[in-house]
Amino acid sequence: MTQIGFYHLTRTSVTDALPPLLTRTLANGQKAAIWCQTKTVLDDVDKTLWKISTPTWLPHGSAGVVRPDLQPIWLSVEADAPNNAKFLFLLENRQCEDCNQFERVFDLFDGHDEKAVAAARTRWTAMKAAGHDLAYWRQEAQGWKRAR
Repeated sequence: MTQIGFYHLTRTSVTDALPPLLTRTLANGQKAAIWCQTKTVLDDVDKTLWKISTPTWLPHGSAGVVRPDLQPIWLSVEADAPNNAKFLFLLENRQCEDCNQFERVFDLFDGHDEKAVAAARTRWTAMKAAGHDLAYWRQEAQGWKRAR
């Protein structure tokens, strides 16, 4: 089954939390897909990733690029991964209907939004019932701590 990590954002925004997670993903030789609910958030993530240069540049693409299969990081408002990513990042309470196509799923949710927290709990329950390997990560002053 898929490893699914629920990342409870309490200290930073998703655009601040994503680059270090993506840096580790690429350093481990993996490709990533990032699924957003809205084009607005996709555009924010896109702009953020283009600005990152330290510790590493985060090359990425989205709909309209000529060779999506060559993109290390794929940004989408669809449920697609034309780059054959094995790591999936879910933003804005996105769900993945078939997580089995991925090795790892990172479900990032805003800990200051009660609706987002409630929605994450619902997703947790559904993913647990489906038999996935779940982990809950709490944002600390520096980095993440596995709490479950």
